[in-house]
Amino acid sequence: MSTRESILAAVLKNQPPASPLPDISVFKGNPQNIVSNYQAVFNSIGGTALIVESLTEVAAWIRANFAATQRVITTLPVLGDSFERLSETVDPHSFDDVELAVIETKLAVAENGAVWLPEQQMGQRIVPYICQHLAVVVEAANLVPTLHEAYERIGIGDYGFGGFIGGPSKTADIEQALVLGAHGPITMTVFILA
Repeated sequence: MSTRESILAAVLKNQPPASPLPDISVFKGNPQNIVSNYQAVFNSIGGTALIVESLTEVAAWIRANFAATQRVITTLPVLGDSFERLSETVDPHSFDDVELAVIETKLAVAENGAVWLPEQQMGQRIVPYICQHLAVVVEAANLVPTLHEAYERIGIGDYGFGGFIGGPSKTADIEQALVLGAHGPITMTVFILA
């Protein structure tokens, strides 16, 4: 046995006994008024949360707020007829001129306004961070009250990469002034499908 193997064997042998995970049920949030709670929090952190009835409303909002000459990409097949469908095989460097990216998520958190975006829903990892404006579509049923419940729902899923994104990019380091769009999207909009 090599020195390395003997050290690793000693470490493995010297593990503390397994103990049960703590009960975190006390951290469960109140699901009542979850949509309005999410809206209030998300709007307070610089984002815009809108309730919509369908993806047709999302497409209409995009057309009203972005010029037809601006590059709008989406991972949603339903919006692929109106906007450029994001390809996972395209060189990531080709996304440097994206004005708006529209992505769907299966999870959003009311207590902090964050959305969970695993790379399977991003299309490409760079997209939600390099675009000028980010829009995320989430069904109201996929809102959870707290981050504890979000982690419980995420579980030990098979994610190569994922992250919570909470509002537009911002910093307050510079002269103690809040700057939106400091190192990522200038704006972030969440469309809540009722």
